[in-house]
Amino acid sequence: MIVIHTVLTALVLNLYLIFQCFDVGAKALFILLGCIYFVTLCIFPVFSKKYGRKMRLLHGGQVLLTVFLITVTAEVIMLISLIFAADIPAKTLIINSVIAVIGEFIIFWDGIIRVYCTSTQLGIKWRVIGAICGMIPILNIVMLIKIISVTAREYRFESMTAERDRKRADQKICKTKYPILLVHGVFFRDSKLFNYWGRVADSLEKNGAEIYYGNQQSASSVEDSAKELAERIREITEKSGCEKVKIIAHSKGGLDSRYALSVLGADKYVASLTTVNTPHRGCLFAEYLLNKVSENMRNAIADKYNSALKKIGDPNPDFIAAVTDLTASACAVLNEKCPDCENVYYQSVGSKAKKASNGQFPLNLSYRFVKFFDGENDGLVSADAMKWGSKFTFLEPKGKRGITHGDVIDLNRENIKGFDVREFYVGLVRELKEKGY
Repeated sequence: MIVIHTVLTALVLNLYLIFQCFDVGAKALFILLGCIYFVTLCIFPVFSKKYGRKMRLLHGGQVLLTVFLITVTAEVIMLISLIFAADIPAKTLIINSVIAVIGEFIIFWDGIIRVYCTSTQLGIKWRVIGAICGMIPILNIVMLIKIISVTAREYRFESMTAERDRKRADQKICKTKYPILLVHGVFFRDSKLFNYWGRVADSLEKNGAEIYYGNQQSASSVEDSAKELAERIREITEKSGCEKVKIIAHSKGGLDSRYALSVLGADKYVASLTTVNTPHRGCLFAEYLLNKVSENMRNAIADKYNSALKKIGDPNPDFIAAVTDLTASACAVLNEKCPDCENVYYQSVGSKAKKASNGQFPLNLSYRFVKFFDGENDGLVSADAMKWGSKFTFLEPKGKRGITHGDVIDLNRENIKGFDVREFYVGLVRELKEKGY
């Protein structure tokens, strides 16, 4: 398809030069056909109608940029060849070149706008680098090839994922006995505009899952967050009549959930608890910072965070209490206070980054400090601290790329080679279903 599109585009962009071989009637016909083709497939291309508007736009943009790269290269080679090897009037070459430049300009900007507006995998990094390098010869070609490569891989992967979900939609493999309650970690809130769980929740719902969210404050003590969660669990069971929920909790959310079950009596409404990268044994790094930083500095940082958290919806945020409950000493006390409930199935998931550059800011900075104090970690939590319950699943894809604290919940929406985060959660929920939950 791309080869045919490229050849036809090259012909259309050089119609003026080709016109010289035809009479007036043929020229008019070629002009009409060329204009129809250019508007239809070079301005409003639709190469695939299967996977939604966003994917159609992304695929169209990637194809346009590929066509642009090939045809521009061919145009330059052809122009040089015609100048030195053909007896063609300079006026004809100039007019043909102007038409070709205008056409290539339209194709490029149509393509680049499409991929910049729809690609998830380009991220801020490649968008910024692409914009900076756009006017620098040679580098702009290198960046264009990179952008085409990234968006082509993204389209192939998302198409595969969509096709897989479409084929098994009737199976409802994630339609479980009890609905799922997703519990976020510290310094985030559940939001309709930005899902803390990335593309995971949507993928689970496409496969039959019923999803709820914790909706607790972003920064509070474990006890206070647990109270909010316990109330939320009772609310869900009463309104939906589901009797129980299955909790999947990330980071501090796992500690909040354990407290709600063991101390606040929420266990009678919970069938299972899956904690994801939760610091069950705390963070020595966090404890070191709290002990070393002066009280004035701690209060100043806390005031800034609390002020910011109030703006995003927390009625009474407490930065110091949230961080303190993540320390090793605080978690040791919590573990004594919160034994596992006999009627709840406990399991845990963990992962690690393989180097600092695996994570985005601030995990790329904290990784080295946490490694010094706690050993192998995901940028915030040590691998050993994540283990809890009857089963522990450790995620470690082959290659140099690890899975960070944010990657494991698809926070950055990044497709990681060797780790399909959406399919992992589909498999996790399917296993819970097979266990009767």
